Amino acid sequence: MVGAASKADAVSTYTALWIAWLVAFVVIEWSALKSAAHGDTLSEKVWRWFAVREPGARFFVLRRSLLLIFMLWLLLHLVFGLFGG
Repeated sequence: MVGAASKADAVSTYTALWIAWLVAFVVIEWSALKSAAHGDTLSEKVWRWFAVREPGARFFVLRRSLLLIFMLWLLLHLVFGLFGG
């Protein structure tokens, strides 16, 4: 039964870590939304990193393609449970 207790502890630890990560995200995003500066939110960072609002940016086709592939994977993974665990 030692293995069962260890697995339960691991699940509890990961659950707590994911909750902490989500709380940190909400705090950071809320702070960025309240900030007077533009470009602080996650959306604005992603748009800049992947040239969403800069059609002529360097490697914009590659950057947008990578974003599209990631978002497609995330959708299929979270909604349909494909491609992983």
